[in-house]
Amino acid sequence: MEDGLLTNHFLIAMPGLVDPNFARTVTLICEHSTEGAMGVVINRMTDLKLRDIFGQLNIDTAGAAHGEAPVYLGGPVQGNRGFVLHEPLGTWDATLAVTETLGVSTSRDILEALAQNRGPARYLVALGYAGWGAGQLEREIAENSWLSGPADHRILFDTPVESRWRAAAELMGVDMNTLSGEAGHA
Repeated sequence: MEDGLLTNHFLIAMPGLVDPNFARTVTLICEHSTEGAMGVVINRMTDLKLRDIFGQLNIDTAGAAHGEAPVYLGGPVQGNRGFVLHEPLGTWDATLAVTETLGVSTSRDILEALAQNRGPARYLVALGYAGWGAGQLEREIAENSWLSGPADHRILFDTPVESRWRAAAELMGVDMNTLSGEAGHA
């Protein structure tokens, strides 16, 4: 598989995927190579608000307009580490460019900027990420666990969280209401 092939793609959990970490999820693949893949689940919220993260990190929030923003459960790996998906890309201390305009940052400076109302225009904060070893994601796709297709940043940032799973599938022309959770073999 070519390096970067599924970078900036959505992975949409098929109805038959019952793993509690991923059932009915949409994951944005941030990096994909022959060595594995890394992504952030974009439709599973925690009970935390961004103000809780600011408080845990002792970040001054005087005048912060973003304190009530939800915090997402980005995946089962490193659940205590923050990942900020954001547009525009910016120049943060630790950023992986997903596209020319979208990045995922893990450095404190982006959170401080959000607390001071000078962060990126569009963002999603998640705790943890989803990771796959070499060839693992490709096997799971072949086993019909995932539907994949190009990401749409409107779903990432503008679509209500409860609608993202169906909306992402609809991008690929798939109506999740018509799919069975049973695997079929011809």
